[in-house]
Amino acid sequence: MQLATLCYLMDGERTLMLHRVKKKNDVHEGKWNGLGGKFEPGESPEECAIREVREECGLIIKKPVMHGFITFPMFDGKKDWYVFVFTAREFEGELIDSHEGKLEWIPDNKLLELNLWEGDRTFIPWLFEEKFFSAKFIYENGNLITHEVNFY
Repeated sequence: MQLATLCYLMDGERTLMLHRVKKKNDVHEGKWNGLGGKFEPGESPEECAIREVREECGLIIKKPVMHGFITFPMFDGKKDWYVFVFTAREFEGELIDSHEGKLEWIPDNKLLELNLWEGDRTFIPWLFEEKFFSAKFIYENGNLITHEVNFY
């Protein structure tokens, strides 16, 4: 089991995305993602999101807002991933050159045109709604097989 966070920084009508093109043996190679990663011991979901965003893009977020929770059974073929999904509209600092890929501010109306995981196309629009979600996305060999969601 792997706990992780995923955070989308939003500035007006654009969202910071990471094009995963630098890391070797990256399951996300070539895909566009939000920022985030694995928990360190003792971290809360918010602490993990804040640290991961700072490490991946150099920005310091304030008041991350949790929008949901996603289960990805055996996503990487090794273990189940449990991901807390956040947005952040308040941040400071300067963007750095990310060690995982190319950072780019994408207009919100263009997000779904990116090379995303199929499940991301489903849940990214939920980030713009006033609902909390709990979802499960099942992939096989990199292909989305099915998903289910509950909104609260």
